[in-house]
Amino acid sequence: MNQQQMMKLRKMQKQMMEAQEKLEATVFTGSAGGGVVTAKVKGSHEVVEVTIDPEAAKDDLEMVQDMIALAINDANKKIEEESQKLMGGFGGGMGLF
Repeated sequence: MNQQQMMKLRKMQKQMMEAQEKLEATVFTGSAGGGVVTAKVKGSHEVVEVTIDPEAAKDDLEMVQDMIALAINDANKKIEEESQKLMGGFGGGMGLF
């Protein structure tokens, strides 16, 4: 590997780390039941907030519990999509190998 390739690699590594840090700090919101339950999850997959419509909780607790899981999964899906978008550009074009 020559000097120029090493410099490109270091630059790409720095950009990847910055993109990862940005992703981990971003809060993604997932929802279920038409907004009856919302979950806010950081890109690091840390759940920071769950909101439940109080009227829904009165009617069917099991349904609300299921919606919590769906809302968190929805937020996690958004994290994965954003991660693919951010990190996908780093996969090629380096001509290193």
